[in-house]
This record gives sequence, structure tokens and C-alpha cells, in this order.
Amino acid sequence: MATLVMGILNVTPDSFADGGRHFSYEAALARAEAMIAEGVDIIDIGGESTKPGVERVSESEEEARVIPILEALSKKDIALSVDTMRASIAKKAIALGVSYINDVSGGLADEKMYSVIAENPKVQYIIMHWRAHSKTMQDYAEYKDVVKEVREEIEARIDAAIESGVNPEQIIIDPGIGFSKLPEHNWELLKNLDRLALLGYPILIGASRKRFLGELTGAKNPDEREAASIAITAMVAKSGVWGVRTHTVKPHRDAILTVNAFSKDKVER
Repeated sequence: MATLVMGILNVTPDSFADGGRHFSYEAALARAEAMIAEGVDIIDIGGESTKPGVERVSESEEEARVIPILEALSKKDIALSVDTMRASIAKKAIALGVSYINDVSGGLADEKMYSVIAENPKVQYIIMHWRAHSKTMQDYAEYKDVVKEVREEIEARIDAAIESGVNPEQIIIDPGIGFSKLPEHNWELLKNLDRLALLGYPILIGASRKRFLGELTGAKNPDEREAASIAITAMVAKSGVWGVRTHTVKPHRDAILTVNAFSKDKVER
């Protein structure tokens, strides 16, 4: 199966890469339509920025940002995901037909999340590696063996979810690139995805336009990190990850198609 492209739709004024660009209802819908036209597999809608240092938004504000967009997009023939740490938002999103709950806290931020997922066995649940909320998360970027520790901490979240009734087949994992990680930690994780794959779950990678790519290339503007982001997509697609979470769609789809051409006699279109 080819690596899927999960397109990012941030309905926030302060996300690191596109803060405010799709904040209005009209702009968000227009961006969603553009991603659908480019062949996106899943649209991931988020109403709370998780960039380093940012404060949390209230539950009511997150709901006001996300639910109207979901109501509109639920009428489209496209798989939807909601990027939320709140069980209440997840529950309302599931009622509107979303297929994925993308929880960057892996269930640590809201003890009710696992129950919501367990009660909805058709929903896929993305468990990301997480140590703290965005305000302080970089204070916890200390590891002796980052791959070993991230793997063990994700496994602990998986075990907790399963003990709460979540079906293992619902689970997708994400090593949390950029979350409580220094650049060297991000690179070490990306180079050792095979060790994470031993857990036996599909892997999602969210590296698009993140700061560690800017530190490598000198690109201070997140938009200027797109080429590096596409290179990451190509490399992780080659390793067989389930999906990539990206700010643009077609360039990443093209990168995946190209990588796949190296391992197949016939290029799929």
C-alpha cells in the first residue's frame, strides 16, 4: 500500500507554518477544496496550535473553530481527521463522521479519550509520543537513547489504550517529530523508523516544515522548508510508513509516486 498523504488544515491564528492563513471559515473550506483537487487522502483539521511555547485555547474556542468546518466537509467524499487532545471534541467529531482522531498527547491530556475511542471501533486513533503541553514541552527534550525511550513511552500509551478497551487494530503511532525533541533527536528517530515499526503498528510521520529542517537548510520562513519536507516524505515513504502529515499535497503525492516507481515494474497512476 502506498504511503497516504494527510493534508493539514489549521483553523488557528497561530500555527507555526500557516497561522491565520486558513483561520476564517471561507478560507478553510477553500483550502480543503484545493487539497481534495490535488488528491489528498485524509484532511486533518485542527483548532489548537501545538507549536512550542504556545498557550492552550479553551474547549469552547476549539469547538467553535473545528465543528463548523467539520459539518461542511462531512458532506464531501473525503476521509476526515481531527487533531485534538480533548475527548469532548473527539466525541462530537466522531458524531459528524470523522474517520481518525489525531491525539498528539496519546491520551495523556484527557483521561476520557480512550473511552471515546473504545466506544467507536470504526475510528482510527493516532497515538503520538508526547511528554508535556506545548508551553513547556521543550523542557523535557532529554534522552539517553531517544529511539528506545520514545518506543517505550509509545508502547506504554498503547497498553493503556488497549486496557481501556481500544482495539489494537484502531491504533496508528506517531513518534512526535519536534515535540519534546531537539534536532538531533528528530533525525535519530527518522533514521530508525524500523525500530519503531517493531511495535507492529502503522506509522504516521509529521515533519512538514518543522524547525529542525530550517536549522538544517537555513530557511527561517516555514514556507521555504518545503523542499526539505518533500525529501523527508520520499525517504519515509521508501521505508514503508503508513502516512505523512503535510502542508501541501501534490508535491508529496508526486514524491511518493516516484519512490514507488523504483520498486515496481509499472508506475501506478
